[in-house]
Amino acid sequence: MTGKPLLSGPPVVSTVLWCLFSLYWSHAAQNSSKASRSESRGSRRVHEALLNAGLLLLIIPVPGLKQRFLPDSRAIPIAGLGVQIACGALGIWARKHLGAHWSGEITIKVDHQLIRTGPYRVVRHPIYTAMLGMFAGTAVVSGQMHALLGLALGGIAYWRKIRMEEANLHDAFGDAYRDYRRATWALLPGVF
Repeated sequence: MTGKPLLSGPPVVSTVLWCLFSLYWSHAAQNSSKASRSESRGSRRVHEALLNAGLLLLIIPVPGLKQRFLPDSRAIPIAGLGVQIACGALGIWARKHLGAHWSGEITIKVDHQLIRTGPYRVVRHPIYTAMLGMFAGTAVVSGQMHALLGLALGGIAYWRKIRMEEANLHDAFGDAYRDYRRATWALLPGVF
């Protein structure tokens, strides 16, 4: 049998990085405090379905969607891994600053505080920035259309979640959140 294996080199490394990130995330979630209110299970399932479908499309080549959107070069997947690693580190840093106030669901925790330290000084949703950056890095590693579609699904998932979370935080913190929103960017400084 000739040809490249289904997954080799940088795509394998990218997949392993996602697995390691998921293990860290699951472990860190054990220290979250109780929620006083949270989004519905149905809403959470929509987010999870979009993300999981996006992740699968990032990693698994899909017949009919294997055309390249990036040139086939050794440097491009390495650059994608660099983006994925940097964004994973941003996500971990942001997660540490949220501490017990973090949740995968859109929630307000018991004794919730508006965090403005670390990356939260500059952007309101650095974990979403990190996740979208990891999606983008993996799409670059792949360079194929299926991964670009996966990135688009991740973008839809987080666009939806940002809108809901902004409303939730405004309800919880009122003028303090409005002031914080005026002083920061949602995802990328200078862009959005």
